[in-house]
Amino acid sequence: MNKNDEVEYCNLELRFDRQHIQDLIKDLIQKGYSLYWSENEQVFVISVRTGRKLVKLRFQRIKDGYKLVGDYMIRDARLSEWMEKLIGDMRGHAIVKRFRDRQIIIENILFGEVIRLVEISGYQQRVLYQKGPMLTDEELTKLYYSVEGEERIRQRRIEVDEQLDRLNDAIKAEDMIRAEKCRAQLTFLTKELYMLEW
Repeated sequence: MNKNDEVEYCNLELRFDRQHIQDLIKDLIQKGYSLYWSENEQVFVISVRTGRKLVKLRFQRIKDGYKLVGDYMIRDARLSEWMEKLIGDMRGHAIVKRFRDRQIIIENILFGEVIRLVEISGYQQRVLYQKGPMLTDEELTKLYYSVEGEERIRQRRIEVDEQLDRLNDAIKAEDMIRAEKCRAQLTFLTKELYMLEW
């Protein structure tokens, strides 16, 4: 990324627990950033100084931890790289807009993976990359805000764990018929889980 580029991060959907936020603070300090943080009952804010600019990362409290919210314009190349690694590591969702010269590159990221890449030059718009079938903006928005996919992944993981326990019991009891049924069910569940995570 060119040092003069601006990168805007919109519609972020990244979830954290408190320990993870503390690890993020340590990581930013180790990278040489000057920062401070504050919190209240609704939000935890990390303010990161980049030159003369201050980037305030807002983590909203939710039922089971925190969620990074808001839109962020970042001009610091190292901080942009850090943010993109974070989105990938957390398998998060975001729309990333890169502004350079008279061109905008827009990345739609879903579960940490770029699913659509669009280049805008003047009035012209060109799709550079599209994973799978073409989705409308409305369909993309639905996917970003849907928790159904995450819930199905969570449910399948629980079912895989339960089947592994049943398989273990069947092997201990030397019940090969039950063990074979468990293996077949595990194959089915792991395939579905793989498809959901992709």
